[in-house]
Formats: sequence, C-alpha cells, structure tokens
Amino acid sequence: MISTTVDEVRVDALDVRRRTADLIFRGALAFNVALTIFWLTTVVAGESFFFANYRADREAAFRVFNGILFFYVIWGVIWWAIKTALLRWFVGFTKEERRDAFSSRMDRQYDVPALVSRYSERRIRIADMIGRRGRFIVLGSAALYYLYLQVSQQQNASFATAFLQDNLFDGLVSSWIFLGFYYLNGLLAAFFYGPQSRVMDGLLARANCLLISTLWTAFKFVMVPIGIQLAAVFPRHEFAPVFALIWGSYMATDTCAEVFGSLFGKQRIRVWGIGDVNRKSVAGIVGGFLAALTLGVLVVTANGLGSSWLVLVLVLAISNTLLELYSPRGTDDFTMATANALICWAFGAWFR
Repeated sequence: MISTTVDEVRVDALDVRRRTADLIFRGALAFNVALTIFWLTTVVAGESFFFANYRADREAAFRVFNGILFFYVIWGVIWWAIKTALLRWFVGFTKEERRDAFSSRMDRQYDVPALVSRYSERRIRIADMIGRRGRFIVLGSAALYYLYLQVSQQQNASFATAFLQDNLFDGLVSSWIFLGFYYLNGLLAAFFYGPQSRVMDGLLARANCLLISTLWTAFKFVMVPIGIQLAAVFPRHEFAPVFALIWGSYMATDTCAEVFGSLFGKQRIRVWGIGDVNRKSVAGIVGGFLAALTLGVLVVTANGLGSSWLVLVLVLAISNTLLELYSPRGTDDFTMATANALICWAFGAWFR
C-alpha cells in the first residue's frame, strides 16, 4: 500500500511537470505566431518602429542559414561531444543514461533523484555548467567585445539596440526550429538542445531553454524604446561604457554565478523556477556579484569616468545579484538585462 502511494505521488509529480512543459511550449508557440505575423507585416510595410533597419532579402536569408549552421549545428555538435565525454568519463553515466540526458525526457519518467543517488551531484552540475556556459560564453564574450569596439568607434545613437534590430529574422527562424525539436529525440535535436539542457532540470530541461530563448526575443522589443532614451541622456563618448555595463555585467553575473556555484557551492538555497531541482548557493551569489563588480570597475577605469560611475557599477552588481537569485529560473536573463538598461537610463537622466 505504501509502495502504491509513493508510485502515485511520482506519477502526479510527473504529470505536473509535463503540464508545465506543455504550457511553456504553447506560450512560446503563440508568441512566435504573433511575431511571425508582425514580421510579415514589417516586410509588407517596409519599415517598423522596432526594427527600422531590418531588411528581408537574400543576404539576410544567407546570414541566417550560416548562423544556424555554425552556432546550432557545428557549434552544437562540438559542445554535445564535450558534454557527452564529461557525462561518460567525469560523471560515469552509462550509454543509456547519456542517451536519456540528451533526449526530450517528456515521453518517459526522468528520475533526477535516482541519478543523484548513484552519481555525484556536484559532478553532474559541473558537466551541466560546462556544456551550457561553454556553448554560450565563448562566442558571447567575443561578440560582446567586438560590439563594444564598434560602439566605441561609431558612437551611433542606436548603440543599445542595433545588434538586436538586425536579427529579427534570425530569431524567428531559430525559434521555429527550437519549437520543432522541442518534443523530438535524436541527434539533431540533441545538437540544438543538448549542451544547454541541464541534467538537473529533469523533465523540464528543454522547457527552461525554450523559456529563455523566447524571453530573449521578447527583450528585443523592450530594449528598443529604452535604447532610444539611453541615447538621449548620454553623450556619444559614453555610449561604449554604457553598452558594456548593460550587457557585460549581466553576462558576468549570470555566468559566474553558475560557474562558482557548480564548482564550489553547496546548493541549499531553494528558489522557484523551471526545473526539477531548483537550488542555488552562497558561493554562486558571491561569485556573480564579484564578477559584475570587477567588470564594471574595469570598464569605468578604462574609460576614465568619474567616481559617480563607480556607484552605478555597485548598484548594477547588487541588482544583478538579487535578480539572478530571486527571478524564477529561466527568466533571469530577461530581468537582469532589462533592469540594467533601466538603471543606466535613470543614472543618465537623474544623477548626472
């Protein structure tokens, strides 16, 4: 009787997680349908407030194809292979367990507690972290530095949004591909979802990834009007440091919180979010805060800015840390980046 009760509880928990995964899929699908309609309207009208510089032509299609081929297929294969090796040699997963780790997990019971009982949770978290952060931070850091140099040289009024406005079609195509692979298994789906789908997120791993990518697309719309206001309150020679503080401090906090938390932390702080296991650590909190603070101080010092900017750096580091901790998992990219932009705007408008 006790065994039956335990089995019923597990089935109920599985049903709840599956309903959550399905709900996120339907929400992302509805958003992408609306975005597609908006894109088609933009193409017909020839211009848009949100994507004024956007052009749908052969060059744009070629850029999107190459971007998807490199980042999601070739780059995905590389980090899929790295994470597979880590799960095999560092964690100790069997071939079947590795196959399940890269599957959708939504067509079966994926038992994270059972895995943790057989293998080191810290090692699983480290493998998750390397696969997820390795795939994004290498190219993300390079892109951030390249864009920072561009903003510094060009000092264009669209400094905060230009790279967002130019990739509407890219985001559309990528979103549809992610939606198409959401429930599928197989190698191609594993290349797209595998490296960044955490083992510790259980059945909700792909739901977490899809939520992040959908909110990132939504952030493009939020950032355009904020970017216009930023250009109005900051002189052109300050565009580059503002750009670095908005994007760099968010990336530093988000990355280092997971890196330090996985390597050194004891996940005892329970948080809410999209994942089977939602816990964070003091080491991750401290690591994220120090990373944002250090990067901000370097940006301010390198650009010869005044002491008031150091106050801004401290506020951003605190804001990023708190939002990374308290935002529901899967939403912190959106909340941190938006808050950074608003804080920088308030600093430029009211405290200069």
